[in-house]
Amino acid sequence: MIKYIEQTTSYLQDKGFDKPEIGIILGTGLGLFLNEIEIIHEVSYNHIPNFPTATVEFHRGKLIYGLLEGKKVIIMQGRFHLYEGYSLQDVTYPVRIMQKLGIKTLLVSNAAGAINLNFKKGELMLIEDHINLQGSSPLAFKGVEQLGTRFTDMSAPYNADINSTFKAIAKTNNIVLHEGVYASVVGPQLETRAEYRMLRTIGADAVGMSTVPEIIVANHLNLKAAAISVLTDECDPDNLKPVDITEIIDMASKAEPYMITLFKELIKVL
Repeated sequence: MIKYIEQTTSYLQDKGFDKPEIGIILGTGLGLFLNEIEIIHEVSYNHIPNFPTATVEFHRGKLIYGLLEGKKVIIMQGRFHLYEGYSLQDVTYPVRIMQKLGIKTLLVSNAAGAINLNFKKGELMLIEDHINLQGSSPLAFKGVEQLGTRFTDMSAPYNADINSTFKAIAKTNNIVLHEGVYASVVGPQLETRAEYRMLRTIGADAVGMSTVPEIIVANHLNLKAAAISVLTDECDPDNLKPVDITEIIDMASKAEPYMITLFKELIKVL
């Protein structure tokens, strides 16, 4: 993997990806964020050596380098998931590349279902902890100790200072920002009523199919990490209705302006 990382990093450096400070992973339905970026360079994933290729139709598949609030940022427009058939090492490979290019902070967004019935769709949840239900770890491979500490501490995977700043920004801008625990499952099928009850019992406030692998690797690489979920549906097992994926994407788009405000205002002060 070290050889692959060096090849990919060298390719992007040659393309002008020069010492980004902040990495951003955009989740489902959150593409308008790019309108806020002064784009300097962009490369499709399928042109980047050793990079996976996004296969989900609403994940575009570009790595973008530019300026936001005067800071150099690198943005993943489209992420990778276990449910696309990738390994956890594939899913998290871009985080390793962004760190190698120079980022010190990783910000992640996702679309998630609200398990906590006090949370409503269209609102945001700041992730303060997570539950990994994906069946493995992105660090479970031979030679991982050459890239960072094998036994990575996860007592505080989400940076407390960044989370405090997010909460202050939300208060100033009258944005509803819950705080809770995110459970990451494999997917792509949505959960059954019994699974929603199980998730609530074990302490999850929201559920999705991403984010946790990237956060684990960010901690493995000593990056400051934070993540926000857009709550796109309400997962009430006693009143469960079929979910239309297009409705989930539409709900994420409606909440996106709040996410943009949080990210922009945070980046100003990082």
